Amino acid sequence: MNKTVNINLANSLFHIDDTAYDKLRRYLESVKRSFAGTAGSDEIIADIEARIAELFLEKMENERQVITQKEVDDVINIMGQPEDYMIDEDIFEDQPKSSSNTGGTTTRVKKLYRDIDQKYIGGVCSGLEHYLGFDALWIRLIFLLLGVFTGFGIIAYILLWILVPEAASTSQKLDMTGKAVNISNIERKVKEGFDDVADKVKNVDYEKVGSKVKSGSKTFFDTVGDIIMFLFKVFGKFIGILLIIIGAATLIGLFIGLFTVGIIDLVHFPGVDFYDIINTTGAPVWAVSLLCFFAIGIPFFFLLYLGLKILVTNLKSIGNIAKFSLLGLWLISVGILIALGVRQAAAHAFTGTTTINEEYYAADDIDTLKVRMQSTENIDYDNRFTFDNLQMAYDDDGNAVLYTKDIRFDVKKSVDSVVRLKIRKDATGSSFEEARERSAGIDYGYALVGKELVLNDYLITSTENKMRDQEVRSTLYIPEGMYINFDDTVNGNIGRSTKNDRDYYRSDIVDYLWLMGSDGELKCQNCPMDSFDDDDGNGKIIINEDGIDININDRNEKGKIIINEDGIDIDVEDNGESFKMKLDENGVEIKAEDDY
Repeated sequence: MNKTVNINLANSLFHIDDTAYDKLRRYLESVKRSFAGTAGSDEIIADIEARIAELFLEKMENERQVITQKEVDDVINIMGQPEDYMIDEDIFEDQPKSSSNTGGTTTRVKKLYRDIDQKYIGGVCSGLEHYLGFDALWIRLIFLLLGVFTGFGIIAYILLWILVPEAASTSQKLDMTGKAVNISNIERKVKEGFDDVADKVKNVDYEKVGSKVKSGSKTFFDTVGDIIMFLFKVFGKFIGILLIIIGAATLIGLFIGLFTVGIIDLVHFPGVDFYDIINTTGAPVWAVSLLCFFAIGIPFFFLLYLGLKILVTNLKSIGNIAKFSLLGLWLISVGILIALGVRQAAAHAFTGTTTINEEYYAADDIDTLKVRMQSTENIDYDNRFTFDNLQMAYDDDGNAVLYTKDIRFDVKKSVDSVVRLKIRKDATGSSFEEARERSAGIDYGYALVGKELVLNDYLITSTENKMRDQEVRSTLYIPEGMYINFDDTVNGNIGRSTKNDRDYYRSDIVDYLWLMGSDGELKCQNCPMDSFDDDDGNGKIIINEDGIDININDRNEKGKIIINEDGIDIDVEDNGESFKMKLDENGVEIKAEDDY
């Protein structure tokens, strides 16, 4: 049985069996021997080890996985053998001997990095040049034009500066250009860097370097970048704390509100007691509570985990198995809840109606009909639960009942001389027969007491009928020429189909006497007359129970006429002169301004 040893590559610890370890050790030693005495050999070896560590991490499913010889062989195949390449000063002209590992010309999928070697500000445009294949000059011009004319260019540049990482290592620089990260390309890139440094040393202006050192080692844009990155990190920490608070608070609330109440039933929470009245799916409350807990809680758990990842840089991963298990559980919970929701909605798919028609006396038997509504005192209104205009309460005997005060009635013209009352009771259900059964179970009271029609302002039904949009709509048909009076108790219960000649709102027609007209409109018999103004606002006529009041205001002429039980009173003002005439039981009295 192979033993397991630990190996550290690029500050990453891996568990590897001893056979694979021996092969990897011999490979790294041969690489080091190949680069012995080469300029930049330490950097080349470090980049090769970093690339090997990156390849191992890509192949590992979890951090405890043991690296076997298969993974080592795959990595060596990608990186290539040292003897496959010409490791000398002429590496840029010579081609690798092995055609199977010519990583120098093999292209890969490019990754977006900021090119800090060719930067002006943050290296965004030079990085986009490698990624998109466009010259950086044109990209800079586009950002400049968008920044000047729209401001979007500046915002986009800053966001890319913050979000896109810089190509710091040799592997990242090769990924940025789309070249394979193997031994040959790593050496090429490192030697290119040394050649650039050598050229710069040969052509350096030491006076400028000295002045630059005196003025500071960082450019202005580097300083601005550091400030932006610092603020971004502070903002990120704040976001992490906020995500932790939101996620934790939601999970705690879900546990208390759904898990303990719905499943264990430790607390009597208003609403759970009425679950059976609302529910039509047949699913028990504990099952629905669990599904809701998973459907809502799992996203907020990942929100909490994201906040912890932002704050704790070395936080261990929960593992792919746990992640995909939670994702599958969430998808199953959401799918079941959607199916239950569709089934719940289907319970309201059909509307059933039960109609009651009552005929009373002929119009000759009564001249005025009064309409009144009555309430009940047999319901405990303090302990109730409302859902979709229906309420659950308890009667005096302690029995649960469903009721609503959403009652409406309309007044229309009868086709003959008979007073009729049509009561329509509606309810919904998953089938027409079920809905009609529920509508027949609605208890609604009405009675004709002398010349007064008394209607209940509520309906009651059994809790067995469940909450299924139960409602009552009534229509009172009265003959033409019959008077009708509405009591204050009907205020708010009169329907919109009731028409009147004053265009009063339905709640404003109480306390007045109305006559049913031939056109089906109610004609008011004792309503106060409205005020009338002319188009220019110079005159006004008021007719009410106090008499007739006429006011005239035309330029410099003013007049007022009052006609009431005391007689006629006329005041006239013309060009600053006032006259007054009064006609009453004592005769006529006329006065000029000088007589006042």
